[in-house]
Amino acid sequence: MSRLAVVTGASSGIGAALARLLAAHGWHCVLLARREERLRALAEEIAGEYEVCDVTDRAAVEQVGARVLERHPLVHLLVNNAGVAGRTNFLEGDPAVIENAMRTNYLGGVWCLRAFLPGLEAAAPSDVVNIVSVAGVVAFPPSGPYGASKHAQLAFSRATAPVLRRRGIRVHTVKPGFVETEGFPQTWLPRGAQRLVIGPERIAEHVLESVERGRGETTVPLYYALAGAVQALLPNVLARLLSRSRDATRIGG
Repeated sequence: MSRLAVVTGASSGIGAALARLLAAHGWHCVLLARREERLRALAEEIAGEYEVCDVTDRAAVEQVGARVLERHPLVHLLVNNAGVAGRTNFLEGDPAVIENAMRTNYLGGVWCLRAFLPGLEAAAPSDVVNIVSVAGVVAFPPSGPYGASKHAQLAFSRATAPVLRRRGIRVHTVKPGFVETEGFPQTWLPRGAQRLVIGPERIAEHVLESVERGRGETTVPLYYALAGAVQALLPNVLARLLSRSRDATRIGG
C-alpha cells in the first residue's frame, strides 16, 4: 500500500514540485491550496487527490482534515508548505499584508497539524515537514513581517518537535534560502545575489531526503546558515550596518 502525503500550498512552486517528486517515488498525495483549477490539473497529472483549502481559515482546515481522514485514516506525511510573501515594513506597510503573512505562514501550519494529527498518530512512525525559511533566523527590514511570520513558524516547529517525537512523529524543519517561484519572485535581489537563487525542485529533493534520512532541522543550501549565525552572534553590529545601508532598508525591489 502506498504511503499518504498531505501537501499544502501545492498549486505551484515548492509544493507542486514536491508533489510530483513524491508521486514519482510511490506516494499518494492529497493536495491542498486555494486555486482549484491548478490543483485539479496537478492531481490528475500525478494520480492524486485535492481539496480546496485556505489554511488561514481554521474552521475550513478542520473540515478538510475531517474529509481527508475519513477517506485516509493514516497520514504518513504532512508538509506545511503554504506561504505568502510579506515584503513590506512594520511602520508604513499595509496592515492586511502583515496580518495575512502571520495567518498563512505561521497559523496555517498550526491549524493543519492539529487537523491531521489523528492520522499522523495512527500512521506512526510518520513525519511532518515545515517549510520555514532562512528568514526564520535572519530579520531584514525589507521583509520584516515575512521574517516575523517565519520566526514564529520556526518556534512552532521547534516547540512541537520533542512533543511529537514522543508520539512517533518526526518533525523536519527545512529553511530554504532564496527560491525562485511564482509567489516569491526574486527579481528584487541585486544582480550579484541572483547566483544564490535556487529552484523549487532543489528544495523538493532536499525534503524527500530529509524524510528518508531523518534529518530534522536543516538549511538549504547549507551556506545560508552563516547568515543566521552572524545575526545571532552579532545582532547589534549587524543592526548598525543595516541602518547605514540603503539597499538593506528600502522596501520593494
